[in-house]
Amino acid sequence: MAEFLETASGRRIAYEKTQGTGPGVVFLGGFKSDMQGTKAVHLEAWAKAQGRAFLRFDYSGHGESSEDFTDGAISDWVEDARAAISQLTQGPQVLVGSSMGGWISLLMARAMPERLAGLVTIAAAPDFTEDSMWAGFDADQRRQLESDGQVALPSDYGEPYIITRRLIEDGRENLVLRDPLIIDAPVRFLQGTADEDVDMSVALQLLEHCQSPDIRLTLVDGADHRFSDPDCLALITTTVEEVTQRAGARGGAAG
Repeated sequence: MAEFLETASGRRIAYEKTQGTGPGVVFLGGFKSDMQGTKAVHLEAWAKAQGRAFLRFDYSGHGESSEDFTDGAISDWVEDARAAISQLTQGPQVLVGSSMGGWISLLMARAMPERLAGLVTIAAAPDFTEDSMWAGFDADQRRQLESDGQVALPSDYGEPYIITRRLIEDGRENLVLRDPLIIDAPVRFLQGTADEDVDMSVALQLLEHCQSPDIRLTLVDGADHRFSDPDCLALITTTVEEVTQRAGARGGAAG
């Protein structure tokens, strides 16, 4: 049963929290996803079995949280993540970011280094509003975005995505692949070779761009963007477990 956190901006963020030992694990979901997704629920079950502190939540405009999806942008969801981590967890956390959540986890690592025990991304989509959406728009779509303030994009996951001009413009204020990205914690990137939403080249670029004393990229042949079949889920948990152990060895504190 979800609980709710009211942020300083007045948004109500739905979350589910598991008490346990630290370093805790925080799951950051993807664009238009929610905390009931396969990966989030699977990780929660793993955390409970391990006695590990765990947090999953819905950004504003997602899942059970307040606000409309089309009113949100990266800065809002970063603010939601920061409020959730700050107010609902204690001590260093291992952040697990899926797709857009990978981008947000990188922003969190930059903004809250003292709260970062480790980082795991799954099909991370850093800077996607600029490098995927805006770069992929044709002249008509760019004109429509400018004149109407939004454009509809087809989605493999249901209804079309309504992409707003604010989302694109705000995304430019949060890019992570243009400036140095230094993370003083264990970092693991997981990526499928058959991902049609985030090209494998993004993961390779991220590996090259990010600086960490302990960083690895794992490519899974044939895995798609969902990264949710039994083998992928098992790889996620073993990777998170490894990072929590390494973080603990580095002095990760309570969850």
